[in-house]
Amino acid sequence: MNKAEFIAQVAKRSGTTKKDAEKMVEAVFGTLSDLLVQGDKVNLPGFGAFETRTRSARTCRNIHTGEPIAVAEARVPVFKPAKTLKERVDQSCVWTNS
Repeated sequence: MNKAEFIAQVAKRSGTTKKDAEKMVEAVFGTLSDLLVQGDKVNLPGFGAFETRTRSARTCRNIHTGEPIAVAEARVPVFKPAKTLKERVDQSCVWTNS
């Protein structure tokens, strides 16, 4: 699903126009991004939590040449799904024995 399809789903579910839904989606993701940049944790009960973590500096290898490459320390966004979301996704899986 791409962004336009997501906006269409939000519009349909909320009973608003696609234009209004696009404004809502942009506002939500813009706010979420701003809070993560500030280092805040965003907890959405029943859905999950967004936060940033620091990934330490390390040395990797170029897979083509085998040459070592220094990778700098970086702050990265992380999402941890809530238990209810994990259960809901897991229940939607249908396993069949082949």
